[in-house]
Amino acid sequence: MSPTAMQSTTLPPGPASGTGAAQTPLRERLASQVQRHGALAVLVLVVAIATATSSTFPTTSNITSILGNNAFVWLLALGMTFVIITGGIDLSVGSMYALGGVLAAYGAHTSGTWLAIALPVVVGAAWGTLQGLLVARAGMAPFIVTLAGLLGARGLLQAVTHDGSTTYLVPAGSAFRSLGSGTWTPVIIVGLLFVLAGLVLTRTRFGATLTAMGGNENAAVLMGLPVARTKVLVYVLSGALAATAGALGSARLGSGVTTIGVGYELTAIASVVIGGTLLTGGSGSIGGTLSGVLLLAVIHNLIDHYFSQYGSAFTDTVNGAFLALVVLLQTLLSRTQRLP
Repeated sequence: MSPTAMQSTTLPPGPASGTGAAQTPLRERLASQVQRHGALAVLVLVVAIATATSSTFPTTSNITSILGNNAFVWLLALGMTFVIITGGIDLSVGSMYALGGVLAAYGAHTSGTWLAIALPVVVGAAWGTLQGLLVARAGMAPFIVTLAGLLGARGLLQAVTHDGSTTYLVPAGSAFRSLGSGTWTPVIIVGLLFVLAGLVLTRTRFGATLTAMGGNENAAVLMGLPVARTKVLVYVLSGALAATAGALGSARLGSGVTTIGVGYELTAIASVVIGGTLLTGGSGSIGGTLSGVLLLAVIHNLIDHYFSQYGSAFTDTVNGAFLALVVLLQTLLSRTQRLP
């Protein structure tokens, strides 16, 4: 038997093998697209339903309220995205948000705009550096380190405000106050930071290192990537962004509110996970986080409109149920992508 005849005999063409090879990549691609863009699809659907069923939702005043009142808090989710992509977590961002607001109000009250901006950013970055060193160099668990950071930042806040008895006011008419005023100024500032973060994550070596670390940290070390340094930097970035958010929030409110920020870290984590970033790390996007924060903001707005009589407890219940559903969906999608 000739080699040609043997080849045609042992390797006959069959539709089953071709179909199976084509089905597996298609399934993986679909699962990946749902994970990455599911929040955006749900956001579009929810907005469409709300617009069709409510005459007050699509109004200019309501839309600007959704965007303007929540914009600065979204910076917490922006920093959290970088941390979670590496497989870490940062529970201190809510306390750092409040501390940044108080420090900014103190700086604006005593020395003007330059200190109002510089002081919270420096303190937030220093706090993130300490947490990052404990995680990356000392090998401590991020959950424990940042939980201690949450308590420590809140304690420092109480010390600065003399156990909450002192409230620092931002002078009216100051340049710093104008950063938080108006409807679109906060949105523009936060939008630019999201665009910059997206470029960093997708177009730089730093962003590629984050993804590699989250996927397999040991492999990233063997590849010669600066794992420890990058891990420190993501906590520096998270702390600085949280403090900056607090500073801009104080410019909008006109004072450093000591009781603000409680539970904000959970909202940030929920936004990031709903946006498609895996809690185990290795996969995520800034666009997904933006879809996640917008989706939660719209849902909160609709709850306030339709279920205001139930108060904030109903909102928290919906948040918890929605987050659990998203994590379950992510788990199923991850299993689908691993199937042969």
